[in-house]
Amino acid sequence: MSGLGVNQDLAPSVANSANLSTSNVMEKHSKQKLWQATACLVCAVVLWIQLNGFGVSEFSGGRLTGKLFTMAGVGCLLFLVALLSTILFPRVAAAIALMATLLCLPFYLYILMPGPYRRIFKGEYSVPLQRPFVWDNWAVVGVLSLLIAASLSLHNLWKERAHS
Repeated sequence: MSGLGVNQDLAPSVANSANLSTSNVMEKHSKQKLWQATACLVCAVVLWIQLNGFGVSEFSGGRLTGKLFTMAGVGCLLFLVALLSTILFPRVAAAIALMATLLCLPFYLYILMPGPYRRIFKGEYSVPLQRPFVWDNWAVVGVLSLLIAASLSLHNLWKERAHS
């Protein structure tokens, strides 16, 4: 017994449990950062593949499609910025990833649903509408990756806010 009434045998176990809980929290944070960085990388790669396929066509120069193409290109760059900033600034990276998601989603939706877009944005289109809804594997993967990135980013933003 020490003068404070604390058992000396318990002091090391209390210190060890504090170290274990701190290491568990750090491990959990690093896993969340890794998941967020991975989601940003997947979104950027899938988007790059999709943009590369449309970049040589007149899609990139259209009145509506050109703006969608530009927004998606900026979104791809933002995903790369979010990827690089995830380690040091996870909340900032999560916010950047959310912005990138919002910029990229209209591009994918246009690829999957050209009919509704043409009804909303009337005008002359150089290519006739074949079907109102189109199945494109890369676009579906892109939308799913955006949903995962957005949910991870929102989780990281809310989690960090609760711990602040």
